[in-house]
Amino acid sequence: MRVVACMKWVDTRPEIDPISGAITDDERWFAASPADQSALETALRLADERDGEVVAVCAGPVGAESMLRDALAAGASTAVRVDLDPSGDAATVAEAVAPVVAGADLVVCGNWSLDRGTGSFPAFLAHRLGAAQALGCTSIAAVDAGLSAERRLDGGRREVLRLTGPAVVSVEAGAELRRAPLRAVLAAGEAAIGSVVPAPPRPAFSRLERTGPYRPRSRELDPPAGDDVRERLLSLTGALAETSPSRALALDPSAAADHLLAALGERGVGPEADESE
Repeated sequence: MRVVACMKWVDTRPEIDPISGAITDDERWFAASPADQSALETALRLADERDGEVVAVCAGPVGAESMLRDALAAGASTAVRVDLDPSGDAATVAEAVAPVVAGADLVVCGNWSLDRGTGSFPAFLAHRLGAAQALGCTSIAAVDAGLSAERRLDGGRREVLRLTGPAVVSVEAGAELRRAPLRAVLAAGEAAIGSVVPAPPRPAFSRLERTGPYRPRSRELDPPAGDDVRERLLSLTGALAETSPSRALALDPSAAADHLLAALGERGVGPEADESE
């Protein structure tokens, strides 16, 4: 079993100016958030139960390797750093991380980060991998050939999910990360950290040549007949025109669609009206 623990290198003690609200980051306090530490601990426990391996992955600069070395000391087999600015939007980061974690049986992420806290990265990553997703889980356990995940619902209820295929899950901060032994800490200080330079992100939108507002196709209508102003206004507004009474019909979807198109054609709109022109 190959389990990937995705962690974010984030300032755990940001300084906020009380007047301007400006945030000052200090790299000395950059580390994994409590939720990401729980994600790593959950990955290590599942790997121990299934005799698997844990790969720690992080998107960030060279300074983020200190966090990855802590993950290696805690029990991760390998560590990979994606050379990317972690402050980018979640969709861009997920697109860069997806090729690195592709092929994993399970990807575990923190429920939310300390800087933004949107919790959208696991969902974007699951979309890029085409994998199942279980977000906001409180616990994950190995059951038979799959996994069982539990998460909170409104009203104090709980939901239990069964995961059988490749999946991306996010966990709340709860599982405390194990204490690394001194021997493992010393070995992690000399371990090699893999580095991956992602491909340039794809454009999120395409430019349209038309810049003006959308204007529906105009129709040519005959002018109202008559010399009397009142009659012409009545003809334009249709105030005295005879209309068919409303009816309640119980039809299957196909018959209802045919009836709706026929009614629109009688009123001069819809595809049938276009064909008649």
